[in-house]
Amino acid sequence: MLLKINNLFFSYSPDKKLFHNLNLKVDEGKIIALAGESGCGKSTLLSLIYGLLDWEKGEIIFEGKHTLGPKKNLVPGEENMKLVAQNYDLMPYATVAENVGKYISNIDLQEKSNTVKELLRVVGMEEFSETLPKYLSGGQQQRVSIARALSVMPKLLLLDEPFSNLDFSRKIQLRERLFNYVKEKNISLLISTHEIQEVMPWLDQIIVLQEGRLIQNDDPEETYRFPYNEYVAKLFGEVNVFSELEKEKLQLKKIFYYPHQIKIDENGQEANVLESRFAGEYFWTKVLFQDKILIMNTDSKLENSVKIIFL
Repeated sequence: MLLKINNLFFSYSPDKKLFHNLNLKVDEGKIIALAGESGCGKSTLLSLIYGLLDWEKGEIIFEGKHTLGPKKNLVPGEENMKLVAQNYDLMPYATVAENVGKYISNIDLQEKSNTVKELLRVVGMEEFSETLPKYLSGGQQQRVSIARALSVMPKLLLLDEPFSNLDFSRKIQLRERLFNYVKEKNISLLISTHEIQEVMPWLDQIIVLQEGRLIQNDDPEETYRFPYNEYVAKLFGEVNVFSELEKEKLQLKKIFYYPHQIKIDENGQEANVLESRFAGEYFWTKVLFQDKILIMNTDSKLENSVKIIFL
């Protein structure tokens, strides 16, 4: 067990309580997402794990040793652990390559140079190796910070919204290279994200927080197919929610249906089309079904009425 959190309590103030008796385990070599709405505690939990905040009660154990908060630890952070927060803390007068190599030994300069080049390739910043941080965008600075954190080969890497400042094409490139690299090096990765669907193919585990409470902790498929509640389901995008009464009345198998799980079928039940808009790979379609508005994905633009089934 790489990381273990037992009975953790934390509050920003007496009237702003966040974590109450939080328990969590992280195994070695896993890629894990912290998911939840803004304010649910994702960034705070990463700061607590890294030792930037003091907690009230409970314990955080990393590699079998109790971690300490800033009151007991003069230098924040733990050995074999790195955090890349949303303030990137780069050295302003050092080049990108110098920033990435900050923590790498100078004993073998050729090996250091090769390592820096490899890490810049992982984050897609090779062409900016001699550039100063002030000439980089926020997304580029973020990628340099990730490369620098990887340079020490941490056992646990904590990333706070690492793709938030990247355009779509860069996200695709960075995600694949980064996740493949940490798997290859057996680095455990705990990543907070609002974009759970975009990183899901690489995840081993999804931890869902809601107002400081751990709501669900499962593998991606289990979390997606069997969300604990409406809050969890909506983290994956739009979802159609039925009450237990509606479920029984319509003889449905479950309460939550994603748009692609509602299909047109001549043997289905009638629904009136309210809107149908082109959305790339599908048409985003809104229908009225038994006084309930539903969202479904269709292959073509729809009008008037259709018959639908629930998969």
